[in-house]
Amino acid sequence: MIPQLPLVLRWPRRQRFEHFHPGSNVVTLSAVEQVAYVPGTPWLYLAGPAGSGKSHLLVAACQAAIQGGRTVQYLPLASIGDKAGAIRGVVGSEFLALDDLGAIAGDREAEHALFDVYNRAKAEGATLLFAADALPTQLGLGLPDLRSRLGACQQALLKPLDDAERRAVLRQEAGTRGIELDDTVLDWLFTHYKRDLGALLDLLDRIDQASLAARRRITIPFLRDFLRGD
Repeated sequence: MIPQLPLVLRWPRRQRFEHFHPGSNVVTLSAVEQVAYVPGTPWLYLAGPAGSGKSHLLVAACQAAIQGGRTVQYLPLASIGDKAGAIRGVVGSEFLALDDLGAIAGDREAEHALFDVYNRAKAEGATLLFAADALPTQLGLGLPDLRSRLGACQQALLKPLDDAERRAVLRQEAGTRGIELDDTVLDWLFTHYKRDLGALLDLLDRIDQASLAARRRITIPFLRDFLRGD
């Protein structure tokens, strides 16, 4: 089954442009917004390491395109079994976002399917948005024509936030909930939990609810207890 976006509400509220914290990626964010909001914008290939926010931006772009009245499909290729079948099944969408392109590297059938979709979308005037951990020449694709097509797209690099930027985001998000996270709590979190911003923000949601239910402040002992039972 091909994941689609018929309703914005199917996606987490934070996967929108206004909830993306760009850090040094302001120009890249602007490029993705341009593709999402303006039909006819040159296609964009977004490259960045895991945890840099690629999927967030692709889903945000899909939601923006839906709000602009376009038909949309989103394919998270790493989580799709029949990749070639899913890609071939994309028909009639005005905006198509393909995530985790590296997942098809070396899959001859899937690579040919994407090559065909690329050409068909170009002929139909659709918009394509791609994301991968590496640029097309570094992705390990076996089909030279596909590498060439992807390399012809506008390319943008996405850098993960550094620790100082992640701390600032967590403090800001906590502040909107009336929570104060002091340096000792943040130090402990960054030592004992994943530093991926999405994971940290999801954790903040959960510890906020747990602290309210337990009527406890968010302290290191509280976090130890919470994560032990998580």
